[in-house]
Amino acid sequence: MRKGLTLFAAAAAAALVLSGCAGDEPSGTPGGSGDEGAKTSSLYEVNKNVDLEGSPTYDAAKKADKITIGVKEDQPGLGYKDAVSGERSGFDIEIAKWMAASLGFSDKQITFEAIPSANREQALVNGDIDLYVGTYSITDKRKEMVDFAGPYFITGQGLLVLKDNDEIKSDADLAGKKVCSATGSTPIQNIRDNYKDATPVEFDVYSQCVDALKDGSVDAVTTDEAILLGYAAQDPDNLKVVGKPFTTEKYGIGIPKGDDALRHYLNKVLTDGNDTWEGIYDATLGKSGTKVEQPAVDDY
Repeated sequence: MRKGLTLFAAAAAAALVLSGCAGDEPSGTPGGSGDEGAKTSSLYEVNKNVDLEGSPTYDAAKKADKITIGVKEDQPGLGYKDAVSGERSGFDIEIAKWMAASLGFSDKQITFEAIPSANREQALVNGDIDLYVGTYSITDKRKEMVDFAGPYFITGQGLLVLKDNDEIKSDADLAGKKVCSATGSTPIQNIRDNYKDATPVEFDVYSQCVDALKDGSVDAVTTDEAILLGYAAQDPDNLKVVGKPFTTEKYGIGIPKGDDALRHYLNKVLTDGNDTWEGIYDATLGKSGTKVEQPAVDDY
């Protein structure tokens, strides 16, 4: 596969525009309106000559003439769905669209499904979704049920507090505090296992934790710093991220267990698509001003 596709941010519209020539395995995708007709935010070239044998997931999706991708919809900058327009946006959404196009699916053939953290593995096991792209940390425990392509992004667990909170400055200040995260997430398990003096509080989605923080029900929200920065940017007068990341989280693309052909294929798309990855990052998370490099995939 050649790097024939370049993605860049459109300065005024915050849209992603594809330019350049297509390679043998194009690494772009038309942005998926998918579920309820959400507007496309990006354009990638759909691969018309997919060379992928031995993947039951791909074969089933091709037969159905659609691909179903599990995502988050309450994480600004990563996976977010506008309540009014229905438009989906964010880094993870663009990664999902890119992967879909590399597999030959246009925007009209993408269906996005919002899946809570606790249900991700089961959704893949049951065949309810073909891929999952939504701040999905690669762990050995999860690999017992599903496989991963990637990682496509690396971050770390952080803390979000109210702007006027001067008591919590880092994870060393969590004793006696109520700390909220999503049920089934890596961060809440870390709090439970390693911060015995803190009180873990769980909700289905992170936005509920943020609401609880604002109404004083909890003292802090914890999840990956990339997610927290999105919330803080959305409400800078009331929220702030404190301290430094205290874990390493590698985001992967969840796929059904044992589909090695699909895993290798998506890893090649990621590896050969550095220019596209950079364009996606610059148009989404890169707007924070933080510069990062695309991580190398772990093609186990």
